Amino acid sequence: MSVIAAHHTDPLFQESLDDYSLYCEGEPPLLFTENETNNARLFSGENASPYVKDGINDFVVSGDTRAVNPAAQGTKASPHYILNISSGETRIVRLRLSRPLPSKAESPFKAFDEVFTDRRQEADEFYDSIIPPSVKADPDRALVMRQALSGMLWSKQYFYYDLNKWLKEHHVGAWSSPEARKKVRNSEWFHMENDDIISMPDKWEYPWYAAWDLAFHMLAFQSVDSDFSKSQLDLMLRNDYLHPNGQLPAYEWNFGDVNPPVHAYATMQIYLTDKERNNGKGDHEFLIYAFSKLLINFTWWLNRKDRTGNNVFEGGFLGLDNIGVFDRSSPLPTGGYLEQADGTAWMVFFSQQMLRIAVELALFNPFMRNL
Repeated sequence: MSVIAAHHTDPLFQESLDDYSLYCEGEPPLLFTENETNNARLFSGENASPYVKDGINDFVVSGDTRAVNPAAQGTKASPHYILNISSGETRIVRLRLSRPLPSKAESPFKAFDEVFTDRRQEADEFYDSIIPPSVKADPDRALVMRQALSGMLWSKQYFYYDLNKWLKEHHVGAWSSPEARKKVRNSEWFHMENDDIISMPDKWEYPWYAAWDLAFHMLAFQSVDSDFSKSQLDLMLRNDYLHPNGQLPAYEWNFGDVNPPVHAYATMQIYLTDKERNNGKGDHEFLIYAFSKLLINFTWWLNRKDRTGNNVFEGGFLGLDNIGVFDRSSPLPTGGYLEQADGTAWMVFFSQQMLRIAVELALFNPFMRNL
């Protein structure tokens, strides 16, 4: 049996997390490297260590034995199994992540199959309780819904991004003048400090959140965890996410890009579903908080995207990922500007959703009726 032991050296983690061990059945060799960017490959620079984050891949795929640390230590590790599998054959590899066992004589796989069976039964019971009877009537549809929801649960990820620190570390030379600073990506978002669990579109392919994707995700996620869905929508409206001028952060590559304003719609839909689930009692605090912040975002749209003040809006990546001839978030190469039918349609939709929220608030709060 091979064992990968994790020890926390950061005082913050030492106070909050125990040490864990990954037990690997059999005797697979263990590969170690550091979770550091390969600057030499990506930027023709120098690596701080010869063992970078793609070292395990280079060892397995390319046979580069120098890519992993022979001292068997690092911040990234993997067991290396080599399996010959015949057509139609099934092979099982058992791993267990847990606190270190009190005795080396104790097998970490002693009750492995029983625990695995219990967890599978619990998962079956959980999805049986949330999948509607009309869907369960068709096993294929029920399986599709289960797989979709489990994929969303799997795509929750801790996301840490201190923009002020990142900008200083990556673009020191760009701060020489205001003109140079404007060319730096996300330079106007230095107030942001993301330190939260967030639902990602796909944490493997692009492990960063996108605000309007998140709004749609939460419409589905609420059937699994309504409280998490509401907290995610609130997250994008918090002061450490929402720009002081009222703009919602679009996505990590360019927070200042402009996406369709669907946050109010998601807020109202989740509120109504949650209200129905709780026998007609709505989460008014959730709605009040969201409405107050969305008013700021609505004002940003009016002030920044309605150039002539005639309610015809412009700019931004405003379709269902539609790509046009021009980048509508940037100045046109020919000069001038585009007045967009889709931007105007989205703002009509935004206005309608804000009205729905305002009416709902006015029904239970006399103060709101006087606004």
